[in-house]
Amino acid sequence: VARRLSLRKHPECHSMAGGKAIEHLAQTGNQELLTFRLPMQQYRNCNFSFSGLQNLVNNAIVQKEKEEGIQEGEILSCAKDVAAAVQHAVAVHIIQRTYRAMLFCIKNSILPSKNATLVVSGGVASNQYIRKVLQNLADANDFALLCPPPRLCTDNGVMIAWNGIERLRAGLGVLHSAAGIRYEPR
Repeated sequence: VARRLSLRKHPECHSMAGGKAIEHLAQTGNQELLTFRLPMQQYRNCNFSFSGLQNLVNNAIVQKEKEEGIQEGEILSCAKDVAAAVQHAVAVHIIQRTYRAMLFCIKNSILPSKNATLVVSGGVASNQYIRKVLQNLADANDFALLCPPPRLCTDNGVMIAWNGIERLRAGLGVLHSAAGIRYEPR
C-alpha cells in the first residue's frame, strides 16, 4: 500500500519503510472516510489473507486518483485517510482471526486455563496501533501479551534465517541433501 501510494515521495515519509509510513500517516488520517470490506469473512477458520484487501485498496486508490485528476505515482491529498483506513482494516482482520484462534485453543484445551499468553512478533508487532488493539484483545480474554521491543520487530525473513543458523549450528533438523524433496508453491 505504501508503494502504491508513493509514500517515498511524501514529505513526511520519504525516509521511512512502508509500514512505518502507513502508521505515521494513519495517526492524523480519518479512518472513517474510506471503508474496506474485511478479508475472508465467509471462512470460519483462523487463516489470514491480505490479498483481497490489497485489491480493494488498489481499486480505491485508482478511484481517488481519477477524482483528484492525478497520475499514479503522485501523492493523493487523502493519503493519510487511506493509510488510516487500511491500518484499521488490517488491525480488525488480525483481531478477528486471532480471537478465533484463542477461542479454538481454549475450547480444545491447547492452552492452560490460567496464564495464557499471546505472543506477537515480526513487522506487524512494531505497529503501535495494532499492538494496542491486540493488548485490548488480550486483556479482554485474560491473556498476557508479549511483544518484542519495536526495534526487534523486523522482517520475519531475518528471524527465519536466524532460526536456520541456530538449527544448523545445533545439528537439529538439518537436511544435507535436497534429493527426493518435493516442493509446492504453498
